[in-house]
Amino acid sequence: MRRTWGVLLQLGLLWACDRGRPHGGPAYQVAAPEQGVHSLVLAIHPLHNPAKLNEAYAPLVAHLNREFPEFRIELEASRDYATFEAKVREGRPNLLLPNPWQALQAMKHGYTVIATAGDPSDFRGIFVVRKDSPLRSPADLRGQTVSYPAPTALAACLMPQEFLHRHGLDIRRDLRNHYVGSQESSIMNAYLKLSAAGATWPPPWRAFQAEHPKEAAELEVRWETPPLINNAVMVRKDFPPALAEGLARCLAGLHEHPEGRRILAGIQTSRFYRASDRDYDRVRTFVQRFEAKIRKVEEP
Repeated sequence: MRRTWGVLLQLGLLWACDRGRPHGGPAYQVAAPEQGVHSLVLAIHPLHNPAKLNEAYAPLVAHLNREFPEFRIELEASRDYATFEAKVREGRPNLLLPNPWQALQAMKHGYTVIATAGDPSDFRGIFVVRKDSPLRSPADLRGQTVSYPAPTALAACLMPQEFLHRHGLDIRRDLRNHYVGSQESSIMNAYLKLSAAGATWPPPWRAFQAEHPKEAAELEVRWETPPLINNAVMVRKDFPPALAEGLARCLAGLHEHPEGRRILAGIQTSRFYRASDRDYDRVRTFVQRFEAKIRKVEEP
């Protein structure tokens, strides 16, 4: 691939918990870029905890280091959804990997879509329950606790709540909704019997099965929602167009070679597809319907 622009995804990164800040998010120290190398910030929504996210995306970082050596992207994880969404509103990151609802919000703050991360069929909500659970139909959740990562998690909260609404449940009155901060926590709540069902989506569930096989063996997926569209890759409005084009082309070609397929396996993503803002119109339609019938997205 012709390297007209460079992006060095280089993690000169030290991680620590900054307990003195209101958000309590992770703090980073990044080495100053070499002379002539431009620094950019990539913010990824909380697919995993910060340490796990950095580990998962390190191979992608290394690949883009080689492909685009004239820029360096400083990877920035967030402790929770609220922290990530505040960064989007501030418009500070140059690059984003948000969920589809967050992509709609990012468009309002000067970001545009260049790609989508993963097969659309993989973007669906799932309900994880204990194998010994007596639940047989969604209606059996009436009066029970359901855990979710966050009220703005599209696949792992909005889509499951819309699914339950279609099965006759009043989300506010018939359920106890617990927003527990992360995908893994939502699954663990079901395992620990803190919730009757844990809402999540396929990539975190696959990761949980690989990393916690003993606990996962006692769980199963009981119901799933129809799919929508996967997470977005977005650039800020002042992002160099030639760099955005090169980055989108590089990401979309990862599945075509062995190294790229290893990278994709590590981030639980089948492939990247070229995309634009228009591809997320279906998400806007879903959210409008959700808010009209169920609740405001930001008001759990």
